[in-house]
Amino acid sequence: MEGVLVTGMARAGLEGECVRCLEPISDELEGKFQELFVYADHAISEEDDEVSTLENDLVDLEPLLRDAVVLALPFQPLCQDDCPGLCPECGARLADDPDHGHEAAIDPRWAKLTALENHPEQPE
Repeated sequence: MEGVLVTGMARAGLEGECVRCLEPISDELEGKFQELFVYADHAISEEDDEVSTLENDLVDLEPLLRDAVVLALPFQPLCQDDCPGLCPECGARLADDPDHGHEAAIDPRWAKLTALENHPEQPE
């Protein structure tokens, strides 16, 4: 008696990038929604933003659909659940080369000692 209850499901295409390896992602997601659209003469107050109202017996579904789809979006989209990401040193995609590795980094404070190791001076 107060209005029209709208219940439904929205489907939308998702395109973006994996947050770990930056590979393109495309998927489809679903969001469910339910909202009561109150008749204008039953509206509590004009200032209440939380109440959806019918306007000339028409329902504006855009904000409702947008909210349903946005809430269904993944917080951190991944190309696969176990995506290893990128190498922090060179940026290589670790899924393409699982045996990827680098030599241990030398502390810059000790870097000069490696020169002595490679070219030892001969005592005279």
